Amino acid sequence: MSAPQAPAAVVEDTPLRRRVTVRGVVQGVGFRPYVYGLATELALAGHVTNTPEGVVVEVEGAASAVARFCDRIAAQAPPLARVESVDHREMPPAGDTAFTILASHSGGPARTLVSPDTATCADCLAELADPADRRYRHPFVNCTHCGPRFTIVTGVPYDRANTTMAGFPMCPDCAREYADPADRRFHAQPVACPACGPRLRLLVPRSGNGTNGTGADPVTAARALLARGAILAVKGLGGYHLACDATNETAVALLRRRKARGDKPFAVMASRADDVRHLVRLSPEERALLEGRARPVVLLRRRPHPTGDPRPAEAVAPGSPDLGVMLPYTPLHHLLLGLPGDPDGPRLLVMTSGNLSGEPIVTDDTEALERLAHLADAWLTHDRPIHVPCDDSVVRVCDGQPLVIRRSRGYAPLPLTLPLPVRPALAVGGDLKNAFCLGSDRHAWLSAHIGDMDDIGTQRAFEHATAQLESITGVRPETLVSDRHPGYRSARWADRNAAHRPVVRVQHHHAHIAATMAEHGLDGTRPVIGVAFDGTGHGDDGAVWGGELLLADYDRFTRFGHLAYVPLPGGDAAVRRPYRMALAHLWAAGIDWSDDLACTAACPHDELRLLERQLERGLNCVPTSSMGRLFDAVSSLAGVCHRAGYEAQAAVELESAALRAPAEDTTAYAFALREPADDEGGEGGEGGVVRADPALVLGAIVGDLRAGVEPGLIAARFHRGVAGLVRGLCVLARERYGLDTVALSGGVFANTLLSSACAAGLREDGFTVLRHHLVPPNDGGLALGQLMVAARTTPTPTPID
Repeated sequence: MSAPQAPAAVVEDTPLRRRVTVRGVVQGVGFRPYVYGLATELALAGHVTNTPEGVVVEVEGAASAVARFCDRIAAQAPPLARVESVDHREMPPAGDTAFTILASHSGGPARTLVSPDTATCADCLAELADPADRRYRHPFVNCTHCGPRFTIVTGVPYDRANTTMAGFPMCPDCAREYADPADRRFHAQPVACPACGPRLRLLVPRSGNGTNGTGADPVTAARALLARGAILAVKGLGGYHLACDATNETAVALLRRRKARGDKPFAVMASRADDVRHLVRLSPEERALLEGRARPVVLLRRRPHPTGDPRPAEAVAPGSPDLGVMLPYTPLHHLLLGLPGDPDGPRLLVMTSGNLSGEPIVTDDTEALERLAHLADAWLTHDRPIHVPCDDSVVRVCDGQPLVIRRSRGYAPLPLTLPLPVRPALAVGGDLKNAFCLGSDRHAWLSAHIGDMDDIGTQRAFEHATAQLESITGVRPETLVSDRHPGYRSARWADRNAAHRPVVRVQHHHAHIAATMAEHGLDGTRPVIGVAFDGTGHGDDGAVWGGELLLADYDRFTRFGHLAYVPLPGGDAAVRRPYRMALAHLWAAGIDWSDDLACTAACPHDELRLLERQLERGLNCVPTSSMGRLFDAVSSLAGVCHRAGYEAQAAVELESAALRAPAEDTTAYAFALREPADDEGGEGGEGGVVRADPALVLGAIVGDLRAGVEPGLIAARFHRGVAGLVRGLCVLARERYGLDTVALSGGVFANTLLSSACAAGLREDGFTVLRHHLVPPNDGGLALGQLMVAARTTPTPTPID
């Protein structure tokens, strides 16, 4: 937050009028009511209003009271407010005798910040459960401190007319609360009650076509359906969920089949953190995330042998070392899980996004009835429209610090503060886990999670989201930024929509490292050693990169080292079938495909013969240095995972196996570091590019397998080997270039076992280690790095055909 401009010294009793402009997240968070209370407490006259650039206040009264007002306005702001700056300007006294809240001004460019959606507060929950309260069991209870914000905003300034609550006129009781400065619903825009608010309905299919509403209480009937094993489509804040009883093996398996989810883990919702303590290890930091206002899905380490109830079905998270848990964040969630005194019902619910795997989350009611018809047995819906789709965020704790895996509901659209000003730009991100980023001056707005861009519906959602975020931020991009991959749909979108604006293309792994630097406030005057490990990224030499050590700042990067290239046979086929990657690595290492190896046995005989010919002839075998693909290869070689039903499944299950290994084993596999002769090129500077050859690692694994070593021990030794490789490469880079700061980024570092081992070893070696906490290490954070690199690039206008 910028420091307030200090008012000039004044005589204490001199009448004074001052105009105060407050910027930040100051609309929709009770800031005007707070200002009203502060001004009246200090016996000041004047007014407060919302404007597109923030909250504007004029106060008049004794100079000492005006000074106290200016001192306190930011320091005592409401809990959901985030004050970025406070500016003061002296005005001539107007003779006001009272303080009032004026109607909002809508003219001028939008500069204010919109609050994220926020979990139901304790006061609203007390009303929800109080039979004497008029909002007893009202599924939409909210106040200035909680409830929907970002997902209902249709424009700025933030007023009811600019939200999807515009179609719900307030009843006299709600209007009285809204106008009462002493009420916590004073100017709460989503305020409503059973008499005037949205209506909840439970729709069940008729015996023929279509659906019928039930005559029973929708929540009671929905809980009964869940208890009988039904799958419900439940309308939430940012889209529909698909819900079922997480303890019902049949229901969970049915949802998995219907959704075509493969083995990808589901998240579960519990009433309280204590309801899952018998299932997972729960640190104070993880509890704080679970119970905080954002209410993300928190990935928690599972206990190996849980006892007690409730216990989720095996099909909830097969093969995963973690269980994704979230607590209720809407009144409807609390009602579904049951209030005190309610009849027994499911105590753990699977809550997964309402869509087929790979498609965007459903938000429209008509579309929900159509697209979810083959997924859901009934629909628990309501008539408050969702304007902005917003999936659940996913977070975990690594070494006591948050690690965001997916940044969405509860976090978006809060901006990040940048270490350097940037010109207005739109960075479109990548094609997997897409999120885009708008930037201007020292603000970067990272969008909510969009999804994988290979789906046409996701591409439409991307286009809608860019227009919506531009409208509420007021950023008008002068530059577009994309990945260098020529086939990325996000990059093609940037080219199609550039008009006469320049498009800057940024190398994938450079963007990963730049995102880490930006998150940690580095100004780029000194390069860092960047370790970028992921599954795939377009390399400047046409290869698939992904096991990279870069020397980077925002202006440029040098490739200092990388995993040695191996063939990627069949592209996506090798990703879906890790045994192909294992066989390719063995082939590159000169190790025979013996029948006793699990990856050889997993490969059908005809495919094995074709794969051998493919590798010998180099057909459809792009070279890759991907660390993600090496994890896949080792997972299959160790007999852990041969077929991947979701992204990174083989790596997730390899980490799970490593966590089960005995702690007393400290063996680590060793990579060979090789440097080309001087005439082989000097891309990496002195001595050329260092290649980390995994052949010795693979040979040691094969030897351990034949000696009867358990897969868990092999997995743990491999993780330690990769951490040792990172340490060795970073020490070598420091010896040559004197750099002592290391940035770890890329999707592989969502693996907390590896991330912790790398960070601990590097710190032991005297390095400063930068890891992600606010933005994802995977491609969900890519756009932030693209933005920072493009801000330091002289763009070339895109030719107009």
